Amino acid sequence: MSGIDGSNILVVDDEKSMRDFLEILLTKEGHKVTLADSGETACDVLEAERFDLVITDIIMNEVDGIEVLKKAKAVSPATVVVLISAYATAETAVQAMKDGAYDYIPKPFKLTDFKRIVREALRSRKPVEGESGEDVGSHLHFGLIVGESPQMRKVYDLTERVARTRTNILITGESGTGKELVAKAIHGLSPRRDKAIVAISCAGIPENLIESELFGYRKGAFTGAATDKMGLFERADGGTIFLDEVGELTPAIQVKLLRVIQERTFTAVGDTQEKSVDVRFVAATNKDLENEVIYDRFREDLYFRLNVIHIPVPPLREREGDLPLLAQHFIEKYSEELEKDVRKISAYAMDILQDYTFPGNVRELENIVERSVTLETSNIVLPESLALSRFRAKPDERRRRKFDIKPEGIDLDEILAEFEKDYLFKALEMSRGNRQRAADLLGLSMRSFRYRLEKAGISAKNV
Repeated sequence: MSGIDGSNILVVDDEKSMRDFLEILLTKEGHKVTLADSGETACDVLEAERFDLVITDIIMNEVDGIEVLKKAKAVSPATVVVLISAYATAETAVQAMKDGAYDYIPKPFKLTDFKRIVREALRSRKPVEGESGEDVGSHLHFGLIVGESPQMRKVYDLTERVARTRTNILITGESGTGKELVAKAIHGLSPRRDKAIVAISCAGIPENLIESELFGYRKGAFTGAATDKMGLFERADGGTIFLDEVGELTPAIQVKLLRVIQERTFTAVGDTQEKSVDVRFVAATNKDLENEVIYDRFREDLYFRLNVIHIPVPPLREREGDLPLLAQHFIEKYSEELEKDVRKISAYAMDILQDYTFPGNVRELENIVERSVTLETSNIVLPESLALSRFRAKPDERRRRKFDIKPEGIDLDEILAEFEKDYLFKALEMSRGNRQRAADLLGLSMRSFRYRLEKAGISAKNV
């Protein structure tokens, strides 16, 4: 068997049009494709040949997709199986996962989603004894950061290049993008990694305490100062100071910080002697500091001292392809922490996440996955377990759906028919196959609902 590129794939479907379509699609992706027109034929083929991936329809006459799944796993545990179906109940999905399926993909599916799931399924395949292959997970993690998008690879490259220097670094990005993880990666790759990295939340310390927290104080410096206290700068001596939310510093503290950066010395509150400190400064902010400088809210000289190297961290919505990797990472993390047997996220649930803008970025995704794993009763995250604070499609998706008219024109009837078909499938999904409930969800009479199903070509077999 081969690796992710040029993998050996078996496609099982009793509809010739679907078999031909998947053969063309997967062959163009560089894979070797074998076709089977029934579950019975597939089982015979599986006896004779080993495959990296099996893609099979669920509903087929005599031998269905679940039986093909069981056969594939029996003859070759390393083979990954993905099920496809016009409609699958949550119970079917759970049973499939218990039997060893990687995922199921609902019909009709988007090409981008299908290709992504195929890539992930192949990447998940564990080589059997005697096989060799590239460590496909080696690029997914950078320190504690997960992602392999081009945008994040730029962050990794710049981080590696500057980590071993003494240069001060400014990390910018929206809240929840992982700026502190980048700071920790910088420290971990630097010659200072054996010393401490001390994180200071510049917005989290009260203004009247921030000076004593940063620089420490001497006994008797103020009421309540019963003993000497070491400041955060002194604790970081030889290591790294991470100034989180540096844009929140008051003007008075900005002046004192500038002096420490320039002179590498500081004076504790209530002391007269200066102390030298050897620290590397890494700052982070979700503010536009250039704009803050223009409006005299941030010192220009301090800005230039901190911004020797600038590392911008992209928001999650701009990290193409990273969402599934991050979701799976958090599923594994919280399954272990909560002692749950939740293995992955369903294709339906991933579709919902893909259409969400994530204003809270990676931090919000982590919270969503943690809640889902906590509440999930099966071993796969299903749509009903997701709780999105405010569901909204990405703006570019909304515009494309509404206004994408090709120069040669469009077939509006065809577009509306596909749109209606999607709603019919969605209603059936939400009602778990109960047609009366699905009709109620769409505000249709049962007679009208049956007519629309027939017009859309959705037969009893499909659902």
